[in-house]
Amino acid sequence: MAKGLPKKQHLPLVQNIVLVASGKGGVGKSTTAVNLAVALKQELGEQGVGLLDMDIFGPSVPIMMNLQGHKPYLDKDNKMIPLVNHGIHCMSVGFLIPGEAAAMVWRGPMVMSAVQRLILTTAWPELHTLVLDLPPGTGDVALSTVQLLHVTGAVLVSTPQDVALADVRRGATMLEKVSVPILGVVQNMSVHRCSNCGHEEHIFGRDGAVDVAAKLGVPVLGEVPLDLAIREAADAGAPITVTQPTSAQAECYRRIAVKLLDRMEQVKKSKDGT
Repeated sequence: MAKGLPKKQHLPLVQNIVLVASGKGGVGKSTTAVNLAVALKQELGEQGVGLLDMDIFGPSVPIMMNLQGHKPYLDKDNKMIPLVNHGIHCMSVGFLIPGEAAAMVWRGPMVMSAVQRLILTTAWPELHTLVLDLPPGTGDVALSTVQLLHVTGAVLVSTPQDVALADVRRGATMLEKVSVPILGVVQNMSVHRCSNCGHEEHIFGRDGAVDVAAKLGVPVLGEVPLDLAIREAADAGAPITVTQPTSAQAECYRRIAVKLLDRMEQVKKSKDGT
């Protein structure tokens, strides 16, 4: 451990911690994180799944999980009890600020304090996997998170667009420097299919994130289309994996969840030397 850095923490009742990260904003990272959490829960059955919104300046989980306006209770140890919807245990800084339009005008020390509070003073129940929705980029929140927690690994989300790919490479470099395994890449907005005629267009390019994954030596966990129904469901606070669980769009997330669970086991066995 580097001098001056806090000691990394294990969350006692949480088996796996998976970061969902992106090099830049606007690539659908939070939508991916929310639907991935639900898809994992659907695959895991009775085992618990949590979702921690670490996007301090732009929290999306309260809206996407239909929990805006709700605040967590405190337990006897003064820890925050996660809110639950769609079977997912959720925590977000958005639950702690007065109104969704409130601006987060915080400097570095206040941001770091919020990060530590979200991570260390939330009373997570027994969870198979805790999904962390990181803010875009490689700033203080992402670095502080990986310095505070022992994590299983990270999922990188990108569109096939060249600008997004350059940023995802930087994100991968940061994760490698802090010894966080990259579990795989999700290529989001991979193709758009016209709802009238069925014509397909690769608006943001073709296979860019797939090529980056190959260069990084990590698997492509899956591809998700640019789709109106996915966006509308997220905005309505009812992810498409909940409202249309048998749809082709939801199946994309289910396949990603299955591959992610396999990849997590591979990485854990590799760490254990088995």
